[in-house]
Amino acid sequence: MKENFELIKQYLNDMNIPIISEDIDEEIVVVDDENLSIKNLIIDCEEPIVILEQVIMKVSSKKDDLFERLLQMNRKLVHGAFVLDEESKIILFRDTLQLENIDKNELEGSIQALSLALSEFGLELLEYA
Repeated sequence: MKENFELIKQYLNDMNIPIISEDIDEEIVVVDDENLSIKNLIIDCEEPIVILEQVIMKVSSKKDDLFERLLQMNRKLVHGAFVLDEESKIILFRDTLQLENIDKNELEGSIQALSLALSEFGLELLEYA
């Protein structure tokens, strides 16, 4: 539903988060906000949810305890989770929200949760890179 997509874009505009690209047909925007450590965060409106997903890093060969540690990190996240792609080669941050009744505070909370996760765990994750 295009009105939900437009609402998401309006919320991002209200939060001063720049949209760097968008696909109107697929209802996807990509945003960057250096102050929040957000780079190429994909926001995809897929009725009935909105998906927020950002690549964090590639999985290196030093992964003996990485997957266990990711689960431990997830326990401390306010929203979303660190996840793996289908081949277990890329770590992403992912969150989903109900699109039907989304409000600006909810979207902002998910974006802030990503920023907080990166500030809290970013250096530790880099040790696995």
